[in-house]
Amino acid sequence: MRRPQLRIPSWLPVDGFILALVGTVGLAALLPARGTAATVADNASTGAVALLFFLYGARLSTREALAGMRSWRLHLTVLACTFVIFPLLGLAARGLVPYVLTQPLYTGLLFLCLVPSTVQSSIAFTSIARGNVAAAICAGSFSSLVGIVLTPLLAALLLGGDGGGFSARSLVSIVFQLLVPFLAGQLLRRWIGGFLTRHKKILGFVDRGSILFVVYSAFSTGMVEGIWHQVSPWQLLSLLGVEAVLLALMLTITSYGSKKAGFPRGDRIAITFAGSKKSLAAGLPMATVLFGGGAGLAVLPLMLFHQMQLMVCAVLAKRYAARAPEGAEAAAATGTGQARRGERAEVVGASGR
Repeated sequence: MRRPQLRIPSWLPVDGFILALVGTVGLAALLPARGTAATVADNASTGAVALLFFLYGARLSTREALAGMRSWRLHLTVLACTFVIFPLLGLAARGLVPYVLTQPLYTGLLFLCLVPSTVQSSIAFTSIARGNVAAAICAGSFSSLVGIVLTPLLAALLLGGDGGGFSARSLVSIVFQLLVPFLAGQLLRRWIGGFLTRHKKILGFVDRGSILFVVYSAFSTGMVEGIWHQVSPWQLLSLLGVEAVLLALMLTITSYGSKKAGFPRGDRIAITFAGSKKSLAAGLPMATVLFGGGAGLAVLPLMLFHQMQLMVCAVLAKRYAARAPEGAEAAAATGTGQARRGERAEVVGASGR
């Protein structure tokens, strides 16, 4: 008699990248970089961040992104959800300190509310739900592009001196580590875009490897400085509860708000998935620039929220698909074809699922 095998339900997507991140955090806890090794790791992390944003810039098809501006109401709605409503909810959570959240965890939660939306997972879930896939591509691309400038500016305005602070030095770091590599990638896209497209799978490993290295460096610094003694299991559970409420609120706002605004079904689905999600791949390197040695706790809420949004949105997408009217499947198939042609516009690549 065969023993029953434990299998993860198909509706519960345990992201392999998240497992790798957890393993990297464990490695940093057991073998943190110290002394000269820490200096080397910090310098290498700076180079990895610059490489990531160079690749983001080289992948983004400006022509396709601009062509999507025809649906300007949809894109403005997603941008408003990502950079207005999310930050307002993050500011409202300030009342939970110190009773539910510690100050460092709240800083990380507020930072989570400032980062741009995802691209790839928004497209995937919109396609599963038989929504407007082309709109999801453009909305995610706009959010990522705008976030490179807007996220640091919002951090300067809202975070202030919290968790590492924001100064003229931070602004210079952002310009040279994020904006300059991104613009360089855009300028060189004409010559290297084809190469990146042909070797997309290999470069995906470069993306994920760079992010893992950034995480190792940030969490190593946290271990050496002893910041993990500030977090208890109860505080982590409280953080998960707060993030569950945050995600539920954003899904409700994007879903019912877009319906009240008169958007058609396909656009409502794109708004729901693109407007309620946050990019781990864009947020992690930004956090290392903004928070420096305090990035360990600052990115923890984002890492937890990323996996939570994948699980919840996977279930939600299948429910949308089950209730889809006749003809929606054909429209989704057409949008999926457009998504494949628009893969060059995916700013976050495979690591931003």
